[in-house]
Amino acid sequence: MKKEKFKPLSPSIKTVSQGNLCSGCGACELIAGPSIEIRNTADGFIRPTQLGELSSDQEGLIARCCPGLVQVSCGGAGAQHPLWGNVASLWTGHSTDDDLRFQASSGGGLSAALFFLLGSGKVDGVVQVRASETLPYANAISISTSIEEIAEAAGSRYAPSAPLAGLRSLMGSGKRYAFVGKPCDVAALRALTGLEPALENSFPYLISFFCAGVPSTKGAEEVIRKMGAAPEQVTEFRYRGNGWPGRAVATLADGTTRSMTYHDSWGGILSKHVQHRCKICADGTGDAADIVFADAWEADERGYPLFEERDGRSLILVRTPKGQTILEGAVRESHIAVEPFDIAELEKIQPGQTGRRRALLARLLALRLLGKPTPQYQGFSILAAARTGSFAWSARNFLGMVRRILLGRAP
Repeated sequence: MKKEKFKPLSPSIKTVSQGNLCSGCGACELIAGPSIEIRNTADGFIRPTQLGELSSDQEGLIARCCPGLVQVSCGGAGAQHPLWGNVASLWTGHSTDDDLRFQASSGGGLSAALFFLLGSGKVDGVVQVRASETLPYANAISISTSIEEIAEAAGSRYAPSAPLAGLRSLMGSGKRYAFVGKPCDVAALRALTGLEPALENSFPYLISFFCAGVPSTKGAEEVIRKMGAAPEQVTEFRYRGNGWPGRAVATLADGTTRSMTYHDSWGGILSKHVQHRCKICADGTGDAADIVFADAWEADERGYPLFEERDGRSLILVRTPKGQTILEGAVRESHIAVEPFDIAELEKIQPGQTGRRRALLARLLALRLLGKPTPQYQGFSILAAARTGSFAWSARNFLGMVRRILLGRAP
């Protein structure tokens, strides 16, 4: 095999690499491919490999759009909340299709919205993530052009994905696509559409979901081993769904299955494999999306989410007029049933998102104090979010990050 010629890293890629700030979104390949190619790494993440020189325009675009370097809040016409950002309206709901509601991870609200966009002809297809055919617990990017394909892709996938990497091949055909991605994916694409109008023409609807961080595929392999199986035996793997929250289920080559509760799989294993960039994220709730979906967990008397199996319920956060159009259309066409939700209750059912937003300022200060690079966040009310929490919480997170750095567990 011919050895690839070494190319000096671009300043932007170098900074991201040194600070371990890559989210794995694929924006750099979208901007500078084939000079940059997204590849799987030995530690189970997705990272860019530079294969050629970058033009000054490409370097400039990466510097302005890479979520590992910079992220600017999109603001909007809705009420600005220090924890949840721009909120035009807030709802709970579920798919009116009982099978989809059961199959999907969080009541099927996101899939129901996609049903409307595709069925109404507003888009010709949907860019979304589904299970890889070659590695069942890893992810692949697919283009769904039917309701059946959307339903097949339903369900959370707690593994790396780079949905922006291949978008260039979809441009220029005249077709329009809904894009579904993590908050960082959507943030990068939104920033790019502001600089490349052709991107907005091709991807007019941006949809996201609440994200608690991207685990390495090593996390899924640990889950499988704790189930009593070997990763190479797995032919199908679901992280969640078929119930709410549903169980992680591995189907083996001999036809048998192994499973684990959501509490044990995510809470006990996968969350411990989340990449560094996600631990200092200012936006786990899709600030740049038109509409965002999440789990509308039931809470106990202490306000902590209950993970007991029940009928799925989606949280629906509308951020833009386009998002409102999507929701109204999905309701009108009877794809989804909704009711208003009080934003004051959101903190109770999403303690993970709440805690991370309150901790962000302290974690960033610890990194900067010790000379480590951090993303440049603009407009995310980081100080206001910290003030909604306690000094003890901030101090604990500050000292925790300092300890991680000194022990070599953070960049």
